[in-house]
Amino acid sequence: MAPMTDPIATPSRDDPTVAAASEWIGGPVGRRAAPARRWWTPLRIALAVASVTVALGFVADQPCRSDGWADRSDRSMWTSLCYSDVAFLYRERGFADDQLAYREASLEYPVLTGAVMQATAYGVDALGAVSDVAAEAGRAEAAVAESRRFFDLTAALMALCALVVVVATSRTVPRRPWDGMLFAASPLLLLSATINWDLLAVALAALAILAWTRERPVAAGVLIGLGAAVKLYPVLLLGPILLVALRDPERRAALRDTVLTFASAIVAWGAVNLPVVLWAPDGWRMFFEFNAERSADFGSTWYAADLLWPGVLPDEIDPLVLGGGVFALVLIVALALASPEPPRLAQLAFLAVAAFLLVNKVWSPQYSLWLLPLAALARPRVRDLAIWQVVEVAYVVGVWWYLAGLFDPENVLVSGQSYAWLIVLRVAALLWLVGVVVRDVLRPGRDPVRPFTTPSRPGERTAVAT
Repeated sequence: MAPMTDPIATPSRDDPTVAAASEWIGGPVGRRAAPARRWWTPLRIALAVASVTVALGFVADQPCRSDGWADRSDRSMWTSLCYSDVAFLYRERGFADDQLAYREASLEYPVLTGAVMQATAYGVDALGAVSDVAAEAGRAEAAVAESRRFFDLTAALMALCALVVVVATSRTVPRRPWDGMLFAASPLLLLSATINWDLLAVALAALAILAWTRERPVAAGVLIGLGAAVKLYPVLLLGPILLVALRDPERRAALRDTVLTFASAIVAWGAVNLPVVLWAPDGWRMFFEFNAERSADFGSTWYAADLLWPGVLPDEIDPLVLGGGVFALVLIVALALASPEPPRLAQLAFLAVAAFLLVNKVWSPQYSLWLLPLAALARPRVRDLAIWQVVEVAYVVGVWWYLAGLFDPENVLVSGQSYAWLIVLRVAALLWLVGVVVRDVLRPGRDPVRPFTTPSRPGERTAVAT
């Protein structure tokens, strides 16, 4: 275990990139400098920055919001980089017609996402129907106007979720309160926060990691179960938790907590799914059937392979996806059990989610938000996260411009071949970041977080679980 170098991590001393940049304003803070007691703490600064980031994202959505995302074939929506699923799903999944999700209208999302969508639709009604528009122009125009209001309410909820993620990320490693800034100031947050409802699952997953590091296994399990009922990926945290417990010096107690976490996750997931199973079984199954039946889709490694080498993939790629997932799982288990020091939960969680995205049949732009707080905890280095995110930003621009060409074939901005190579570049950037995290696990002295996770009291789990 590396010795603790600082009581509190200071970016201008801890991060080489920030230290170099600080020379423009007088250099890193002195080692003997006493922390000032100011209202602007690292967490409050990160919250303020996150608020500005999501506000700028909302401003960036205005070219689409002005006409309520009225038409998917509108080229300007794609070239302006302001596409969102939210308004379209309000009109296309029955919410605009007062239909109930799962029972009266089909919905390809887990039940808590559907519940949030339904509650937001009720919020649109509670704020008052756009009656003047309906009377003057007809129901279709009214639905577009209402979908704008639906988007606004959803955007406010996603902004709140982003702030929750900042708090959870900042507090997971108490001696590294600035790590939340890596999420708060991310261009991925600006570009992707309102594409879909992913930030709700990201918030629950971040809180679950925080709960586990605070030795609250039941709370961690409940949060994972609820997160899996929003987007399935938080269930991937359970495997890393088990691996961390197996390497814990107090293995018996850690495994007991792991059992509690697993049980709590199952109970929480079942508690929100069972009523829908009984009430609308066909609607409930649609999420699972939709994902089982879909083929290689946008952003995935498989989609790139199909564009670059047409016909190389079999008609059924599920065996390839399963095989790739099992192979990645074996590698992660081997790494966790063979590492010289017990790996941190954030490191293994990042690797698990990254592996899932690399082999999944679809990799939407907003899915990278799943990785963002995990990357900030696993490898909190500005340079490393910036390299990865520059490629992600290039991909976001590329996928929207590629879709613009699909809707307007006479004005192609990004060809199929170019889009495929953008996917390859995105995969390479993530694999590079994965490699850096794996190196930190194998060479704990290179891990920037480990010196700040030495327990301050016996039994404190932050030594190995953060």
